[in-house]
Amino acid sequence: MIPETKHKKILVVDDDNDILEVMQEALRYEGYEVSGLQRTDNIFPDIIQYQPDLVILDYLLAGVNGGELCHQIKINRHTEKIPVILMSAYPRVLQSLGDYGCNVFIPKPFDLSNLIDCVQKLTTSQSQPEC
Repeated sequence: MIPETKHKKILVVDDDNDILEVMQEALRYEGYEVSGLQRTDNIFPDIIQYQPDLVILDYLLAGVNGGELCHQIKINRHTEKIPVILMSAYPRVLQSLGDYGCNVFIPKPFDLSNLIDCVQKLTTSQSQPEC
């Protein structure tokens, strides 16, 4: 466990339960506090309640666009500074629609060590990391 990860909170939203479980387990192993959601139509109550240091969003969620949730986080003055990782198995979607203001985009399938590295960089630094 990296000392800087202690008490850092991560909110993960992915409607694929297997991916959600893998991310939660890997991040907890690294010392993060993790809350996972399979769906949300309005992410703000979850952010207000959990107060995450980082949000990881799947782009394609049941009933809602994860990119739009990212955009909502980034334009809200209360949440705009929260780093967001946007993930998708369809990286060309972002090429055509933009990155929605996310800090990092990670294509699926993803390398777990790369994800952990990005999370660590985003939760310990104010600069935009290269992941």
